[in-house]
Amino acid sequence: MAATPVTDSTFKAEVIESQVPVLVDFWAPWCGPCRMVAPVVDEISQQYEGQVKVVKINTDENPGVASQYGIRSIPTLMLFKGGQRVDMVVGAVPKTTLANTLEKYI
Repeated sequence: MAATPVTDSTFKAEVIESQVPVLVDFWAPWCGPCRMVAPVVDEISQQYEGQVKVVKINTDENPGVASQYGIRSIPTLMLFKGGQRVDMVVGAVPKTTLANTLEKYI
């Protein structure tokens, strides 16, 4: 299962109101490191299916959420739990780094 796309208008329902922790991938189509980390994000989505929801938000098409959370560089991966941002990883990181970050909140 790949990451689910979200938009400025669906972010609150999909992320803030989620009953499970949510990993949000802030990305853009022109971003090379974003394309490098995309398969890792999809693997995380499969590995933690049922425990963590994984979503992607295109910062070019949805600048509202990106500016609300102060996204200055992409890819930025943010973890939300109970409607609050609890952790953040910036840049194309290895799967182990992402997995270790998630494990703290599951």
